[in-house]
Amino acid sequence: MSEEGRRGMGLDGQGRWTRSGVRLRRVSQGAGRWNWLFVPGGPGLGSESVSGLARAVEVPGTAWLVDLPGDGSNRGVPQVPEHPYGRWPDVLAEAARELDEVVMVGHSTGGMFMLSVPELEQRLAGMALVSSAPHAGWRSTFAQWAEAHPLPGLAEAADAYGRNPNDETLRALTLTAAQWNFTPEGVAAGCALLEGLPYCHGAVAWADANFDETYQARWKPESSSLPTLIVSGSEDHVVDQSLWQDDAAFGRPHVLKRTIQGGSHFPWVENPQAVRTAFADLTDLLHGSTR
Repeated sequence: MSEEGRRGMGLDGQGRWTRSGVRLRRVSQGAGRWNWLFVPGGPGLGSESVSGLARAVEVPGTAWLVDLPGDGSNRGVPQVPEHPYGRWPDVLAEAARELDEVVMVGHSTGGMFMLSVPELEQRLAGMALVSSAPHAGWRSTFAQWAEAHPLPGLAEAADAYGRNPNDETLRALTLTAAQWNFTPEGVAAGCALLEGLPYCHGAVAWADANFDETYQARWKPESSSLPTLIVSGSEDHVVDQSLWQDDAAFGRPHVLKRTIQGGSHFPWVENPQAVRTAFADLTDLLHGSTR
């Protein structure tokens, strides 16, 4: 890391911030040169939503949880600017610049944010896209599936959120829809995960107005040999994983695709061992990379 980078980042009991307010919290450190940055989905769920993933994969090096400014619990602190969403998601490049040998891991929308920042292609040593997608086409497929699989109380929770969108109504809506995100075997653990998150309506509102419907990957791992892992649960009904098959850029030898049997939208909840094995395959690819 450069001396300028060190000056631009704070370190205290809660985290370490870049100049624009991206927070990084170290969750593990061991042998290995890589810095693994785990970017949560949602948005609005906070990096607590991927802390279980960061621990399950047992990757070599240092694992960090990443919160964009204004996301999750990363708000109301001096390090976060008054208007935090102005540079979303481009601030991910800032986080990548401040550490060496960065492997960025994005869950769901977090992976979509990554593919919206072209600078990352030259900044990363590798990347993993977990339950993510190359464009917004997954939304229509999910809408059709959700309509065919109604949940009790969901209409009321959605109406309450629509009338009074705030952190608490967002929490209630997400918990009511929890069964869509997990298998029957994983729903109890999944609900426990969701109940403990720091919901942030402001991040959801920004994405709804500026990102979700128009998202299209702005770069792809085709012009370089960037080691890439695409991993998803066999029972993920939220984000259509067949979209990767329609793009040759994600079919190169340096792009690994792993399906987690019995896994859902949060595949490490149901099958952490298979997710760990997938990341071990990515680590092998990193070891052999000439980047």
